[in-house]
Amino acid sequence: MTTTEQPTLDNVPEPSLSADYETWLAEVWPVFIAAAATGKVFTCYSVADANKLPNPPNPQAHWGRLITLLKDEGYIRTAGWACSDRPTTHHSGVRTWKGTAAARREAAA
Repeated sequence: MTTTEQPTLDNVPEPSLSADYETWLAEVWPVFIAAAATGKVFTCYSVADANKLPNPPNPQAHWGRLITLLKDEGYIRTAGWACSDRPTTHHSGVRTWKGTAAARREAAA
């Protein structure tokens, strides 16, 4: 019988700042508030890309959840639609957003 040696776990990488949703949200939230406070129309990807934000633990769900939270809290409103500039979307339609007065007040605080 041959025994196999179990690999050691000495080289396990440290978890990134976005290892959990709450940590990731705390990191990206102020960036999106600042983007909303400008009053310019933006997409989720344009803000994330311009600020080199990390991906959340579950990118397929958490980016959308972030935007929903910002909208529900009154910091952004729907501005319209545009073609996405995210490389993997092949220019599909994407929602655009615009900040509200609440975002400007939050950024100034």
